[in-house]
Amino acid sequence: MSPTDTVQGTRPEESGFSARHALALVALLWTVALNPITGLLAGNAQAEVAIHFRTTYIAWFALGAALIGTFLTPFAMKAAAMYGKKRVLVVITVLGLVGDVVAALATSYELLLVGRVFAGVYGPSAFIAYAMARDVFPKRLVGAASGVLAASVGLVGLGGPFLSAWLLDSNGFRAALWFIACSAAACLLLQLFCIPESPVRESNQRMDWIGGLLLGGGLTAVVYAIGEGSHWGWTSGKTLTWIGLGVLAVLVFIPYETRTAHPLLPLTLIKRRRVWTVFLATSVAAGATYAVGTVTMILTLMPEIPGVSDGLGWSVTKSAVVSAPTSVLVVVVAVLAGRFAGRFDTRVLLAAGGGLVTVGYAVASQLHHSEWQFIVWGLISGPGMGLVVAIMPIMVIQSVAPEEQALANGSQWLVQGVMQVVITQLVFTTMTRDGVVAQGTQFYRDSGFTNAFLLVAGACAIGTLLVAAVPKARPVDTVEAGQAA
Repeated sequence: MSPTDTVQGTRPEESGFSARHALALVALLWTVALNPITGLLAGNAQAEVAIHFRTTYIAWFALGAALIGTFLTPFAMKAAAMYGKKRVLVVITVLGLVGDVVAALATSYELLLVGRVFAGVYGPSAFIAYAMARDVFPKRLVGAASGVLAASVGLVGLGGPFLSAWLLDSNGFRAALWFIACSAAACLLLQLFCIPESPVRESNQRMDWIGGLLLGGGLTAVVYAIGEGSHWGWTSGKTLTWIGLGVLAVLVFIPYETRTAHPLLPLTLIKRRRVWTVFLATSVAAGATYAVGTVTMILTLMPEIPGVSDGLGWSVTKSAVVSAPTSVLVVVVAVLAGRFAGRFDTRVLLAAGGGLVTVGYAVASQLHHSEWQFIVWGLISGPGMGLVVAIMPIMVIQSVAPEEQALANGSQWLVQGVMQVVITQLVFTTMTRDGVVAQGTQFYRDSGFTNAFLLVAGACAIGTLLVAAVPKARPVDTVEAGQAA
């Protein structure tokens, strides 16, 4: 059976960019941007939340949502392929909104965690939005639309810190939580009225619950162990047990999927050289690129204490101003990259982006002590990040047929998430090794920041080199519905 035999419906083609397309693009852009803006606001609110509720378990404020998102991603990507991407997107946004409201109203830390964990259901929404671009827009606009969606990273980086400073400094963490809830409600309305349902369906109309539990549960266990590894100890029995159980579940998932009549994720998809090489190259490059935010946030916001902490002690507002030129470059280059993808080999574009971020973060390892130094390496890494985040979803589109799009985007999202957690924890371990603990607080020295930037640059270099293993594909604007590279 050919790929086109399993497609129930095709994407309508239109001659130009219509008002309907514009509304759909705004709705999908909001959907993609809601995850990073939520993460930014929640991350900046953690300190105030910990003080308000007097808890030492603040890590769960962010970790709980990440774990539930990882666990549910296999089920969400299969459901989107079976029942329709818009339908699944609306359902998970409704559930996430309920969690946001519970968190905003919470009078205890336990109830706040319940809300935050429930809000994590929204996690898989971004990859579904990327997958919908192929179904919503004419093929000649798919690349450009994907570039605009990817530009949301730069938009959040540009406006998010100012928004965060205004909400938290003026109104406290409750204002940030209510802003998240209101944003989710607005996102839901846009999804309901501005996004058409995709006509593309997978013929397999049965959910593989066991496969989902094995894959989602296994990866969640690994992410959980890596997230807690720096506290438990990387060689502790607890860390090794959780990682071992997670890896075992994933290993059991592989032979199980070859035998079940209704697999969650057809292994024939993953075995294609074009698919697995794209997953690997894009996930390493993107995971490293996103992980660098951990270094810069700690470096700029931690205080400067001679002999104890080599942070710069900037305010959130100052950090936002200094990083603004980089964010603008990310937005502009991401939008342009979507258009370039129809004219140039996407492998070259991804490699160029990977090369720029590698050089930029290598420069940052030596120049990270003043405003002008941040701007210098940001001018190098910003265009690189714009290329990486924009080309990544386009390469997935080039690699699979339409009915496989949700499964492919979800799989890439899972791999990228694990890579990002691994690299982020390696960054923390690197910085902690040269750090100082004073009055129960972990502080970091300049050598730790230098080594962390070098670590991220090295990971970006590996991702760039992996691009060489990716076979060439047709330009994205020539890939018809029902065709794959």
